[in-house]
Amino acid sequence: MTSDDQESIQIQGEDISPSKDGSLFKEILREGTGDDMPLHDDRVSVHFIAKRLDGSIFINTREHDRMYTFSLGQEEVVKAWDIGVATMKLGEIARFISKPKYAYGQKGYRDKIGPNVTVVFEIELVEFCGKDLSPDDDGSIIRRILKRGEGHIRPNEDAKVELMLKGTYNGLVFDERTVNFIAGEGCGHDIPRGIELCAFKMATGEQCRVYLKSKAIECLAKYDIPSDATVEYDLTMIRVERAKDTKPQTDEDKLAESEILKERGDALLKGGHYEVAITKYKKIYEYLVSAIFNHDGDRDRCKYLKIASQSNLALCYMKMGNYDDAKRVCNRALDFDDQNEKCIYRRGQCHLAMRFYDRAIQDFETVLKINPSNVAAKQQIDICQQEIKAHEVKEKELYKTIFQKASQTNTTKKTK
Repeated sequence: MTSDDQESIQIQGEDISPSKDGSLFKEILREGTGDDMPLHDDRVSVHFIAKRLDGSIFINTREHDRMYTFSLGQEEVVKAWDIGVATMKLGEIARFISKPKYAYGQKGYRDKIGPNVTVVFEIELVEFCGKDLSPDDDGSIIRRILKRGEGHIRPNEDAKVELMLKGTYNGLVFDERTVNFIAGEGCGHDIPRGIELCAFKMATGEQCRVYLKSKAIECLAKYDIPSDATVEYDLTMIRVERAKDTKPQTDEDKLAESEILKERGDALLKGGHYEVAITKYKKIYEYLVSAIFNHDGDRDRCKYLKIASQSNLALCYMKMGNYDDAKRVCNRALDFDDQNEKCIYRRGQCHLAMRFYDRAIQDFETVLKINPSNVAAKQQIDICQQEIKAHEVKEKELYKTIFQKASQTNTTKKTK
């Protein structure tokens, strides 16, 4: 940084104010390196000295060697910084002379700067990077905004989205297409979760560059990309049609919406996208659990959807190895129909996986009472019986080993 000595500062440099009205001047004190500059919403770290025009200092981050970090363009700092830092290169030191319009305005700053005061910022751009969008803040999804979008309309859950994407690795394009999908269900179109998370934050016309690595690229195995690679996606949001923010109000609307949700959930389940399918099946139950219908046809359809959604929800949980929740939702479905063959069978599978063999056999035998020709249930009973026998053999071997060790210990004691 520059000298801390107090000196009178002359207004000079390039006028970088948006309207070129002399409200913000920039003078480069030390050139930066490279050509890259911070982009909107990048995370930026700086050292700075804040001075009055007479040269007196009122803030200096070097005193405690603590950089100041902020998101560029998000109004976390004075406007002079959002405007000025966007013009800097890595390692650059620049002096910004700001009129009150882009500094502290009529309010001033605490007891350090009065109202309507021109101030000076000497800023060193130490580092900058894209924004971390990964749920665990582990750097696996980094986004940089190349071009800001139009307006403030961004996708919500179930919005209709048209997105242009291009994925590259080591300079080679491996995924280039324009895709229409429902926000939240991008997995059904082989869109990486990290890309979809970014799409939720994009307005129409916005262009972003996203860097994926670690667990964020597990879904790209079909492209033969190494697990330790970093891939780059360029995205352009072409169109956003937001879904209705309000939930269906009448029970008839809830029934109609549940039909759509089941169709979408079934497609996701078939494609192996269990976590997303779960959200659809849960919403069906939420809509219909307290719904009341006057017509027999609507009542029958409501009952079917409640049972089918819970049965398929159980299957999703089973595919993910979560047998406790799978058993729980099977029992919930059986509250509506205690003779539902599919739900009893799946509960039996849960008991088998949890090694509750007697309970599993009981469920499979109940299935056979409902449908004697269910071959799968007979096979599951055979498997349970085999597991019981294998467990008994292991148990006998365990007790045999324990008794042998005890006998050897007693023999040793007698010998002594």
